[in-house]
Amino acid sequence: MELLRERLGLTGTHIGCDTSQCGACMIHLNGASVKSCTVLAVSADGADLVTIEGLAGPEGLHPMQRAFHEHHGLQCGFCTPGMIMSAVDLARRHPAPTEGQVRAWLVGNICRCTGYQNIVASVIAGAAAMHPAPAGE
Repeated sequence: MELLRERLGLTGTHIGCDTSQCGACMIHLNGASVKSCTVLAVSADGADLVTIEGLAGPEGLHPMQRAFHEHHGLQCGFCTPGMIMSAVDLARRHPAPTEGQVRAWLVGNICRCTGYQNIVASVIAGAAAMHPAPAGE
């Protein structure tokens, strides 16, 4: 975590609790969402690591980022990067997650501002945008 924020300047990975409770520091490590406060930098040497800063592409925001914006899945925004990183991992594993699956998956991500309803709606919409149905369906 310290390496990401202090040395590499990737400040989208937030320091929330620093005890693996809140999920504000979620990143992707070799394609899976992990709480960066639990990962020693040396153990990630050579791994594929993506932070919220690396999620968007040249075409703009990642579909999950757009969904959070369009469905008002954030208020203060502090937990949002971690929520989005976790949600992208969920959508990769479950292209059409149910509300129950989303709520169960996000149990390790804490938001102190919302009632989670818009976050859940954002994740479902983001997953749908990541995996659009083929034409004619």
